[in-house]
Amino acid sequence: MNQSRSPILRRLLGLAALYSVVLGLAVAPHPAQARVFFGIGIPFPYYAPPVYYPPVYYPPAYYPPAYYPPPAYYPPPPVVYTPPRQSPAPGYGGGSCNAGPYVCPLDHPMAPGSYCYCSGNRGQRVGGTVN
Repeated sequence: MNQSRSPILRRLLGLAALYSVVLGLAVAPHPAQARVFFGIGIPFPYYAPPVYYPPVYYPPAYYPPAYYPPPAYYPPPPVVYTPPRQSPAPGYGGGSCNAGPYVCPLDHPMAPGSYCYCSGNRGQRVGGTVN
């Protein structure tokens, strides 16, 4: 029985040796292969890309709208006359509203003793009379 195992073992050892030799040749370093090239950097033949020029005539739809220069004379704007505010009639001297702890100016003259209001600290209306 020992003799029958011997040829199989020899074959396996032979295959392992052959595999290691082939693997050693494949992994072994190769000498460098250098080349020298002289050129101008433009491949030959060189074809330029096609250039598409615009048509000579454009249809009227492509033209911008006509531009007209501004008129040489502009008419003056209309003058609207507003008469000045007239001073209040005699007896209308109220210029401030007395609303308790608040006193505020009036935006237009009112008769003394008329009702008016001032804005409070929180924005509420506080009623009072014209001085």
